[in-house]
Amino acid sequence: MTGGFGRAVQSAIFRDGATGRKPTVPTSWPPLEAGAKRAMSREAWAYVAGSSGAESTTAANRQALDRWRIVPRVLRDVGTRDLSVELFGQRFPSPLLAAPVGVLGLVHPDADTGVARAAARLGVPYIFSTQASVPMEQTAAAMGGAPWWYQLYWSTSDDLVESLVGRAEDAGASAIVVTLDTHMLGWRPRDLDLGYLPFAHGLGIAQYTSDPVFRRLVAGRAKASAERPRITPSTIRTLVDMTRNHPGRFFDNLRSPLPRASVDTFLEVFSRSTLTWSDLAFLRERTSLPIVLKGIQHPDDAGRAVEEGVDGIIVSNHAGRQVDGALGSLDALPPIVERVAGAIPVLFDSGVRSGTDMFVALALGATAVCVGRAYTYGLAIAGSTGVYESLRNIIAEFDIVLGLAGLDSASSIDRNAVARD
Repeated sequence: MTGGFGRAVQSAIFRDGATGRKPTVPTSWPPLEAGAKRAMSREAWAYVAGSSGAESTTAANRQALDRWRIVPRVLRDVGTRDLSVELFGQRFPSPLLAAPVGVLGLVHPDADTGVARAAARLGVPYIFSTQASVPMEQTAAAMGGAPWWYQLYWSTSDDLVESLVGRAEDAGASAIVVTLDTHMLGWRPRDLDLGYLPFAHGLGIAQYTSDPVFRRLVAGRAKASAERPRITPSTIRTLVDMTRNHPGRFFDNLRSPLPRASVDTFLEVFSRSTLTWSDLAFLRERTSLPIVLKGIQHPDDAGRAVEEGVDGIIVSNHAGRQVDGALGSLDALPPIVERVAGAIPVLFDSGVRSGTDMFVALALGATAVCVGRAYTYGLAIAGSTGVYESLRNIIAEFDIVLGLAGLDSASSIDRNAVARD
């Protein structure tokens, strides 16, 4: 994207406004969040908006971003601006990536394919979630050849890991993103107080139920298990949910043990707390794609990633959803950038809501920025159109802020462009 994108978006909104049409998706955070809450069920809102513990890490993410101020420069020719960045040999039109977000079917029926279509329209790389509502092959088809990456939750079954990575590579993924901070679910009171976990209802496990290795594990479990749940109204609702969300025809599934066995198998193999640095060799032997580690918060871990030959890292605390009381992600970024010293790209995630946030993260050394909740809220409000507008608005604001700061390219943003408040 070149300079003028922001003004074009802004002008289009004002032209529509002159004929009585307002934006489908609000352009600022408070009404975006409020609109998404109105559009979601109580369970969906708790799952998407909630974080761990007292949600102090989510607050710290915002506080860390808000501590920095942009220092504009004037009398510079910024009439032509280049928003593009390069990652792993590919040139992308802006420094924005759509972060992996699970269980999007809980938010809107467009789910993962709706995000894919919107991201493809903008040239925004989309990181497919392992906890998707749609199999990766179907989502890849919706990308229409646009670039995408695959996020891997490392299962307790290495055979399943190998299968998921192989499928991603075969379907056209450009990189594998290993999420490291969710080898067990964080303590999330909003979900706990509702007693609701979407995976237990068969939601967000489409990558698994579409996988041949997982299906073999399920078949073995279904054959061996004779356990029957205690029948209550809640049990019946859960079993109906499992049946509805399982691949295949509803009435066939209703007579089959596979929907429940699939959920039980997923809960058993979901993620692995014994993963260590030495396991990365297993992944490297099974893919030629760039490997990116997501969830880095300490400079020593960033340095070790470089030593292990990892291709990139994402500085992230899972948007505050895992460790309550953790460091704000932006506070972790500068020392990590210093330790990496340009050896590999450092991406940033957690707390980003706007083009201004993107600018600040790039000024502190990030190569690109991942956004999750913002487009998820857009999805809740207006499906794929809402995702498109949410991502478009962030890029448009970034372009305008870039020009107003006196800079003509994303690559020209540096530490001198910001000051600590």
